[in-house]
Amino acid sequence: MGDPQRSDPAGRRGGGGMSAEFAIDPAEVRTWKRYPEYKDSGVEWLGKVPAGWEVKRFKFIARVRLSSVDKKSKEGEKGVMLCNYTDVYYNDRINKDLEFMKATASPEEIASFTLRQGDLLITKDSEDWKDIAVPAHVDEDLDDVLCGYHLAQIRPDQKAADSRYLFWSFNAHRVNHQFQIAANGITRYGVGKYWIDNSSFLVPPLPEQHAIAAFLDRETARLDALIGKKQRFIELLEEKRQALITRAVTKGLDPDVEMKDSGVEWLGEVPAGWAISRLGLISESLQTGPFGSQLHASEYIEDGIPVINPSNIQDGTIVPDPKCTVGDNTLKRLIRHRLTTGDIIFARRGDMGRCACIARETEGWLCGTGSIRIRLNESAHPEFVMTFLSTQGVKDYLLTESVGSTMDNLNTSILSRIPVVLPPLAEQKAIMKRIIFGVGQIDEILSSVSETVSKLHEYRTSLISAAVTGKIDVRGEVPAAPCPSPPFTPCRRPDQ
Repeated sequence: MGDPQRSDPAGRRGGGGMSAEFAIDPAEVRTWKRYPEYKDSGVEWLGKVPAGWEVKRFKFIARVRLSSVDKKSKEGEKGVMLCNYTDVYYNDRINKDLEFMKATASPEEIASFTLRQGDLLITKDSEDWKDIAVPAHVDEDLDDVLCGYHLAQIRPDQKAADSRYLFWSFNAHRVNHQFQIAANGITRYGVGKYWIDNSSFLVPPLPEQHAIAAFLDRETARLDALIGKKQRFIELLEEKRQALITRAVTKGLDPDVEMKDSGVEWLGEVPAGWAISRLGLISESLQTGPFGSQLHASEYIEDGIPVINPSNIQDGTIVPDPKCTVGDNTLKRLIRHRLTTGDIIFARRGDMGRCACIARETEGWLCGTGSIRIRLNESAHPEFVMTFLSTQGVKDYLLTESVGSTMDNLNTSILSRIPVVLPPLAEQKAIMKRIIFGVGQIDEILSSVSETVSKLHEYRTSLISAAVTGKIDVRGEVPAAPCPSPPFTPCRRPDQ
């Protein structure tokens, strides 16, 4: 069951020395039986299917309507609620618990697009072709809620199709991919009614559809619970990681050391032997990258000397863009913005506190327009200061100090005022060694658990495709019941 899918519905756009509780339990992944007899489906991408199944055009098992109900409120029309694109994209289930947008609609629109139990809604337009035909299931009659614009409303023929089976079919890669291919557009994509009506769907006998839907309701709920447990463990590990770093750079390594008031509210007490300073006082220079008028778009080349902007600073490391580089002549002209080993490059816009140290392999690159170069004096260890600047306390401080009406922007004056704690240089180096060791242990566990989560997502994706395309026989696995009972468990997309 290695069938890949455009995205795992659990995430829905979704070892290392720890106990076995956080490894994949072999009982969670099992081998399922196959149907006793298969036949050629006549559709290349479907291949062989169970002998009792049919392949039908979608228009023969469901009615499709593309919504024309927009978000505008018009005088003289009746007030309604709209289920819009984001309601479908971020929710697998549509019910009265969601908050819908207020709008108005004509009597004809109300008659055509009011939501009924068992309806399916799919995204018909999107900025990304991979987000075409994302489905959601309507769990109950919603007399005052209409299907909004950019969606298609699907009402299955109850004598031919189980709505939950169709929901899971839309989530299967092999089925969903045909809508992605059919989508037209350049900056925005859309699929028309013709392509939905004439798409190919596998149609098992109705009792088998009920069985498949009930099976996937149960199995995905179990997998989602397991994934959720592991994701919570990841969150706890990340919190522990950040706490370890923050404590080390603000309290030191000795729990019994004498403390003193730092005079900075968000820092609290610090070791008595540490100095309290400002970033500007421990720096040789703070310098912004070249302004846009100094570095013209025409000077960018591919595979030259990297220019480091905020987007290139990720989790304390620098990820250059091969298309955002300059040649030797441009670097010579802007030599004062050149980065050297030990410099800290700091993002002056976007997320506060993004920074990274310049290592030997990144020396000679160029500080970009949206960045600030920090060059420290000999009293400060670059890695220690960079780590301190990445703590939540500094981020919160910068949020209150930043300027700009549409985006948070920093300048050298603001950065120079950042309060900094400074242990003796030897202690700074010792603290960084301890942080690197402790964080390395946590990162090893994080990597292992994250890999487990990825494998569970892949398994979940493959299980859905295998069940709705007949690659496994799930009859008798779960007591089958026609829609709408039993209800299925919602899954959320990762950006929620």
